[in-house]
Amino acid sequence: MKNAIILAAGKGTRMHSDSPKVLHEVCGEPMVGMIIDTLKKAGAERLVTVVGYEHERVEAALGDKCEYALQEPQLGSGHAAMQAVQLKDDNGITLVVNGDVPCIKAETYRALYEALDDADMAVLTVKLSDPAAYGRIIRDEKGNIARIVEFRDCNEEEKAVNEINTGIYAFKNPDLFAGLKELKNDNNQQEYYITDLVEIFIGKGKTVKAVVAADPEEVQGVNDNVELARANKYLRMRINEEWMRKGVTMIDPERTYIGAKVTFGRDVVLHPNIYLYGETHIGNDTTITPGSYLVNAVIGDHCLINASEITDSEVKNSCQVGPYAHLRMHTLVEDKNRIGNFVEFKNTHFGVDSRCAHLTYLGDSEVGSKVNIGCGVITVNYDGANKYHTVIKDGAFIGSNANLIAPVTIGENAVVAAGSTATKDVPDGDMAISRVRQENKEGFGRYYLERNRAKKMSGKK
Repeated sequence: MKNAIILAAGKGTRMHSDSPKVLHEVCGEPMVGMIIDTLKKAGAERLVTVVGYEHERVEAALGDKCEYALQEPQLGSGHAAMQAVQLKDDNGITLVVNGDVPCIKAETYRALYEALDDADMAVLTVKLSDPAAYGRIIRDEKGNIARIVEFRDCNEEEKAVNEINTGIYAFKNPDLFAGLKELKNDNNQQEYYITDLVEIFIGKGKTVKAVVAADPEEVQGVNDNVELARANKYLRMRINEEWMRKGVTMIDPERTYIGAKVTFGRDVVLHPNIYLYGETHIGNDTTITPGSYLVNAVIGDHCLINASEITDSEVKNSCQVGPYAHLRMHTLVEDKNRIGNFVEFKNTHFGVDSRCAHLTYLGDSEVGSKVNIGCGVITVNYDGANKYHTVIKDGAFIGSNANLIAPVTIGENAVVAAGSTATKDVPDGDMAISRVRQENKEGFGRYYLERNRAKKMSGKK
C-alpha cells in the first residue's frame, strides 16, 4: 500500500495570522488540501495528516479526505511522524511531506514512490543556481546519497555542490518506524528531526537515493505571506499554461485565476480578472468576461457569463448570465435562458427558454419553461423563521414590481399584473391583480410641492 504522512501541526508564526498556516489558500484551495489531492493523484491510498495548532479547524476544513494524528506538544518533524501510529504495522511505502509545500506535482511524488524499487529511502532534492546556506547533498560513486552536509560544515569542494535537501522523503514503512525509534533529541531545541534518518539509514548500510525535482520553484515552501503570494503566482501560471496548451484562450493569463480542480471544454475564452475555483467546469464555446467569480459552478456549452457570481450552481447550454447576476445555493438554469442585470437566484430551478432580465430575486423557487419574469419581481420566501417555496408554471407572465408571497403557485399561462402582491395561488390561465385603485386629487401635487418648498425656505420642518 502507498501511504503518506503530511506534517501540518505548526501555527506558522511568520504568517502573522490566527489561522493555521496550512489552511492559507493557494489558487482557491487550502494548501494542505491541495497537497492531499496531489498525493492521491500520485497513488497514495492512505493518508495521515499530523495536526496540532487549531487542529479542530484543520480537521473541519479537510473532513474525510484523510486520517488524523495529533501532535501535542510539537517536538520537531521526527516527533510529528511518530504520531502517525495507525501506519506503524503497515508493510507498504510511505511518503513524509510537509503541509506547506503546495506546488509539488503528482509526477514528482510518484517518482519518490518508484524510487524505492531499488532503494531503502528516497530524498527529494533540488539543484539551485545559488544554493546559499542550504545543506548539500553529497553522492557516492553510484549516485546514491552518501551524506548531507550542513553548510557550516562544508569544505570548499562541498560548497561547490548545488544540490540540496527539500525535506521530503519516501520510506519502506517498516524501516521508517524502526528508524523513528532511534531518533535523538540531543540538540539545542531538544526536538526530534526527521532529517536525522538519512544518517541513521546510511549508517546501517541502507541505500538512500536522491530524486531530483525538475523545477526549483516546484518545491518552494510557504513560511510568510510573501512566499504565499509567490507560490500562488507560480501555481496559477502553471495551471494557466497547461490549459492554454489544451486550447483555452486567455486574453491576459497573468490576470486569470484558475483553481487546480477546474476543467474546460473546447473553444473557451477567458477574459482577465476572473476567478474560477472549486470543482468548476466551463463547457464548449463559452466565454467568461471580467469580474466573474465562479466556485463549484457547472457552465454548459455556448454560454456567456458576464461579470457575474455563480456558486454551487449549474447553468446549462446557450444561456446568457449577467452582467452582475448572482446564482447560488444549488440553482439550476436550464437551456436557452437569459438571466440579466442584478438578478439573484437562490436554490431556484429556472426552466427552458425563460427570461429574467433585471433587478429580480427568486429564492426557493421552481420556474417552468417559457416564463417571463419582469423587472423588480421578488419571491417573498422568508417569514423570519421559515423559508417557503414558490412555483411558477410554464408560460406564466410575472409583471414588473410584483411580490409573490410564498408559499404560492402561479399556474400555467397565468399572469400576475405589474405592481401586484400575490398572496394566494393563481389558477392556470388566470390573471392576478392586487393594486390600490388610483385616485387623482386635482391641484394637490402643485400645492404639496409649493408647501414643502416654502417650509424649506423658512427653515421649518
